[in-house]
Amino acid sequence: MSDTKEGSATEQPTGSGLKVGLELHQQLETSRKLFCQCPTVVRDDEPDGRLLRRLRPTRSEMGEVDPAALFEFKRGKRFYYEYYKDTTCLVEADEEPPHDMDEESIDPCLIMAEFLGSHVIDEIHPMRKIVIDGSNTTGFQRTAIVAMGGEMRIAEANIRIQTICLEEDAARKISEDEVNNTRTYRLDRLGIPLIEIATAPDIKSASEAQAVALALGLLLRSTGRVKRGLGTIRQDVNVSISGGAVIEIKGLQQLEMLGAVVQFEELRQTKLLEIRNTLVARGIGADRIEDRIDDVSGVFDRCESKVLRKALSSGGVVYGVRLPGFAGLLATQLQPDRRFGTELSDYAKFWGGVGGIFHTDELPKYGITEEEVQRIRTTVGATELDAVVIVAADAVSSRDALTAVIQRAREATRGIPAETRMPLPDGTTKYARPRPGAERMYPETDVRPVKITESRLRAIRRSMPETLEAKQRRFTSEFGLGQELAAQIVRSTRLELFESIMKRLPIQPTLVAVTLENTLVSLNRDGVATENLTDAHLFDVLDACSAGRLSPEAIPDILTFLSKSPGSNVQQALESTGMTRVASEEVERVVQRVVGERTDFIQSQGVRAAGGLMGIVMAELKGKADGKTVKRLIDAEIARVLSQTER
Repeated sequence: MSDTKEGSATEQPTGSGLKVGLELHQQLETSRKLFCQCPTVVRDDEPDGRLLRRLRPTRSEMGEVDPAALFEFKRGKRFYYEYYKDTTCLVEADEEPPHDMDEESIDPCLIMAEFLGSHVIDEIHPMRKIVIDGSNTTGFQRTAIVAMGGEMRIAEANIRIQTICLEEDAARKISEDEVNNTRTYRLDRLGIPLIEIATAPDIKSASEAQAVALALGLLLRSTGRVKRGLGTIRQDVNVSISGGAVIEIKGLQQLEMLGAVVQFEELRQTKLLEIRNTLVARGIGADRIEDRIDDVSGVFDRCESKVLRKALSSGGVVYGVRLPGFAGLLATQLQPDRRFGTELSDYAKFWGGVGGIFHTDELPKYGITEEEVQRIRTTVGATELDAVVIVAADAVSSRDALTAVIQRAREATRGIPAETRMPLPDGTTKYARPRPGAERMYPETDVRPVKITESRLRAIRRSMPETLEAKQRRFTSEFGLGQELAAQIVRSTRLELFESIMKRLPIQPTLVAVTLENTLVSLNRDGVATENLTDAHLFDVLDACSAGRLSPEAIPDILTFLSKSPGSNVQQALESTGMTRVASEEVERVVQRVVGERTDFIQSQGVRAAGGLMGIVMAELKGKADGKTVKRLIDAEIARVLSQTER
């Protein structure tokens, strides 16, 4: 079938006139949700109950229906919503009016506006954005513009900011039942405040898109008001090329995939324009593609294809449609492992609910013979220049699926249809739904607007946080961290712990940074359950180092012990592991003995002998002494031995 993957594409489009705009959505760290008093916690335990809903689109103030909402409605899904009695309420269930907008959520938006030079509006008015895919019990999402304009500089490029908005997060999708056409969501995430930052389509390359997203992410984290972890930040990407349409790719969570998504979408659109140009050269326009759908079930009365036999034996049909002039084009690879036939299959699946399609560019195959292919062509009146698409399912689904294929084929004669797509794990994308229109937005009448006073803005300006880029520069100058280590720590989830330790302990900054970043990563790779280590554990271990009770070399062993026994303290760990630091007199005795036993080695190697002796001494001390102290003592003893030799 046409959605089967094969091959890989590496071709890169050039000179396409690429334009990219980003929309970053970041959850805010607040004490309550945006329109109710519930906490902003996402839970994994069993919910207390669930409710069932169906959603319907509403008309805009101009009497029009948004095409994306209509698309979702036609799918006929029913939605289950799981709730908790203590952390969700009637507002999330849409059984109680929304409360006033959370004031705490507004300040991070104002801080970002100051960072980006955006113009803050005088009064925040929430709007309703129609969304009936089930992700919100109300059938719409509340969103409000806080600021407009501004810009950021990336390398030599100025990237304009269009809007900074505050909106509520959607419900969390838990499962989908295709058989019963139901989807289950959980209400714990619904209503968590989100800041949305939208850029103008000023980005000109995949690498620049990644750089812009990273820079915005660092600014958001600089506010100190955002949540961390997978699922707390999502990116929508708008991509277009010259002669095409704007494609929206929604819900990308991995920043490192952004460049690949943009690159593959640019390639896809370039290939679609090539298909359009080929069709024009062949004299094929949208009017040449008929609405005619033929029943070709009789061709397969003795077919060996399991898919077709199963459909026919269960009372289904095999329908086919002729696409004039499309021969060879359905096999065109648009993205790695995704062809134009895959695009037609996506449309058939979404609009008809079928498993996929077969087409003549890939046949004979899948149990369908060459003879049957020729009989299909004869039945639908196709020539060798035409392609034929067939679907096997019940009659209604088959007709709906092929109607969608016909519409998508007509769009191919014009170029690139505007649509919303979803990212796949390899950076490619698939069709999700039509692009929403202006009809989806209308005023929210249940929530009072919020005035932004000049005094509030002055207070924000007086208390602006340090950006992470500035913090990185300070860490290199004030603490002497290397550029790479400073970059690691400012992007770390343990940044606040690092700063707290540096304020409270007289300790070497590099040791703290290496412990929090490199040591923990290394232990985790070795299978140590570092997730059991709390900030208190890490602080106490470094406090013991600062006080001289623990050698830095023993830190990995102590952290490993605490990960296995998180209820223990550092002193108990020291006693249990035998890593209590030895007295300086004992260290001196060991160094003197090791050096005294190897004077010949020292005389032959000179000061280079220190490296070998260091390993021997540290092995004997088993991490119970500070490496710098040991190195100083060894160097002194080597110097003494060499000076005696010279005499």
